[in-house]
Amino acid sequence: MSTVLIILAIILFLVGIAGSIVPGLAGPPFSWAALLLIHFSDAAQFTPAFLVATAAVAVVITLLDYIVPSWSTKRHGGSKAGVWGCNIGLVVSIVGLPFGPQGLLGVILWPFAGALVGELVSGKQSRAALRAAWGAFLGFLTGTGLKLAFAFFAAFYVVRELFV
Repeated sequence: MSTVLIILAIILFLVGIAGSIVPGLAGPPFSWAALLLIHFSDAAQFTPAFLVATAAVAVVITLLDYIVPSWSTKRHGGSKAGVWGCNIGLVVSIVGLPFGPQGLLGVILWPFAGALVGELVSGKQSRAALRAAWGAFLGFLTGTGLKLAFAFFAAFYVVRELFV
């Protein structure tokens, strides 16, 4: 049984890393699940505090991934229309995965385009609208960076417990 758990943990930490980049696939919960499976195998024993703390971090990062682009749009001068456009773009990028330009490009493009259109519709000049849309892009990069950091953190612990 331990071998099956270890194999599943390795698969989950690989899915966690991929899910940090691939749209619509939440990487941090998969990475955390890899830690949990390693814990239940014979390979490692993490403390309950470690598991609870990493679960909380995974949840927070997953939520921040949806919040940070809007916050960054606002921080870069975006109006309510720009923030709404960014949020609509985020939903379109996730819901519309089987349709249109998607993948990594779609997750970058839709929030950026949504913020840009929202700002232009609200009457902002092109330069100010582009600045707010740039904020949406920076928010995307921040969310992706946080997810990747957690995925590699979890991968480190999985590999360390298996091979060290």
